[in-house]
Amino acid sequence: MATFTLSATLNQPYGEAVELTRRALAEQGFGILTEIDLQATMKAKLDADVAPQVILGACRPALAYEALTVDPSIAAVLPCNVVVRALDDTTSLVEAFDPDAMMGLADNEALGAVATDAKQRLTAALAAITTDSQEI
Repeated sequence: MATFTLSATLNQPYGEAVELTRRALAEQGFGILTEIDLQATMKAKLDADVAPQVILGACRPALAYEALTVDPSIAAVLPCNVVVRALDDTTSLVEAFDPDAMMGLADNEALGAVATDAKQRLTAALAAITTDSQEI
C-alpha cells in the first residue's frame, strides 16, 4: 500500500503532543493558518464520538510562494496538513501529508525542489517532537 503521510508516535498525552508539534513546526518556519478540531466537529455535525484530534494547516510562506509560481493549481493542496491524534491517554500520533505525494498530483518537475525542502522540514519537525517527547 502506498503511503502518503510522514508520521511519528509520541509517548505524550494529546494536549502535550499538540504543543510539541506546534513548537517543532514553528522551528522549521511553518505557521499555523488553520485549525480544525475533528472531535468537536464530528460531535457537532454527526453526533459521532471520535478520538481527540486536530488538523493543523501549516504553511511556510516562502515554500508556498515558490510552489504557486511554478503551478498555481498547487494551491488546492496547500497548506500542509498536520494531524495530531490521541491513540490513548498517554500516546499520540502525529501525521503530515508527505510532500512527495504532491509530486504525484502535479506533473511538474520544477516542484521537486519545493517538495524536497518541505519534506526535509516536516521530517525534521517530526524528529524533533519524537526527541522532545522522550526527554519530557
